[in-house]
Amino acid sequence: MALPRVVAVAPGSPADRAGVLPGDELVAMDGQLPRDIIEYHLLADQGQLNLEVNRGGLEVSLDLKREGGEPLGLEVDAALFDQVRTCDNHCEFCFIHQLPKGMRKSLYVRDDDYRLSFLYGNFTTLTRFTEADLERALSEGLSPLFVSVHATDPGTRARLLRNRRGATSLRWLRALLDGGVEVHGQVVVCPGVNDGEVLEVTLEGVLDEYAELASLACVPLGVSRFNKEPSMRPHRPQEAAAVVELVEEWQEIYLGALGRRLVYAADEYYLLAGRGFPALETYGAVAQHDNGVGMARAFEAGFLGRGAGGKAGPSGFFRSLEGAPALGYRAERAPRAPVTLRRREAGVTVLTGEYGARVLAPLVAQVRGDVEVKAVRNEFFGGNIAVAGLLTGQDVGRALAGLPEGRRYLLPDSCLSGGRFLDGVAVADLPRPVEVVPADGASLRRALAS
Repeated sequence: MALPRVVAVAPGSPADRAGVLPGDELVAMDGQLPRDIIEYHLLADQGQLNLEVNRGGLEVSLDLKREGGEPLGLEVDAALFDQVRTCDNHCEFCFIHQLPKGMRKSLYVRDDDYRLSFLYGNFTTLTRFTEADLERALSEGLSPLFVSVHATDPGTRARLLRNRRGATSLRWLRALLDGGVEVHGQVVVCPGVNDGEVLEVTLEGVLDEYAELASLACVPLGVSRFNKEPSMRPHRPQEAAAVVELVEEWQEIYLGALGRRLVYAADEYYLLAGRGFPALETYGAVAQHDNGVGMARAFEAGFLGRGAGGKAGPSGFFRSLEGAPALGYRAERAPRAPVTLRRREAGVTVLTGEYGARVLAPLVAQVRGDVEVKAVRNEFFGGNIAVAGLLTGQDVGRALAGLPEGRRYLLPDSCLSGGRFLDGVAVADLPRPVEVVPADGASLRRALAS
């Protein structure tokens, strides 16, 4: 179990007044070493607190006093101080198995930790969930959680997870719902495996057994050029249309039975099927925005000033440990620095993925005629990978190298973690200067107006 290390101390805070320094390692808080940031906050939420820290090999005892509910003023270096609970499934569709060799080690961590589900919206299969975990989730109010359902038929689910516990682990979903925990589910739909009749059985099973689910997202299988599973393949357009039609049919069933739609198809399905997106209000609270559900309509609303829209969280592997700072997954994805711009008559180019370009192009055309939307093809991953959040530096760099100098180039922050792409390329290494813009409609509109 690693000791949480202090990486920042707020000036004038209780921690600062007590003499806590960056680099200190927390040995104990009132005699207890927290396992994770959740326990850390529970222990820190008191008026007086004794901290024992390791400072360069010396043990130092510090007494902190909080006044008027002020925050402790510490930032630590990780969310989990004990070992992350890794995944023991062997899913055919797991994208981490499709990574090439030589990438950052953290990208290969397959977590199945309910704490990361609570903290950052990671999806857990519950195959490693225990009675002790349930007790903690209920007693500490760890809600919402995000659960990978994939199928409600026990045999199908066990096959999808390649884990016999997959056949029974949804009992924990039932227990969480019975305990009043808000749970959002997802189904990764694999053509020929859990689509069609199997998907219909799943949607029926949700209504019969897990109707308290806050939402359920149907998301398409991602297949890279490194895929080694012959049964895993991208959706064909007619298959995507069939998923949309089935989801919309069951939305009406849920609406009649529960008073809400509950299930939603990811935006990618509508793009694959060549269909328009549903109206924003049909998505309710857009609870699975960061899972690609309702993201296009939320972006449009923010861009056109019709609402707050939604802020995109990290995509893909930026929900891994390296993309999970203690402040939460909505923390800045890239360093913010003041940018002085000279007037450029040559216009603006917005770089995004192939799916994003289809959403952005008609929007930006409404506000500026000199804005080009450049769809960057993801040749690094290949296959059907076309979302902006999985763009790599080498693909963005190749696209920029073929574009003229003198233009403003805007890049969404969702493809970055700590200023770096998935392949480790830094923003500063790109062949053209780029401006990193938060991946929401309102931020892009402001950037275009600057």
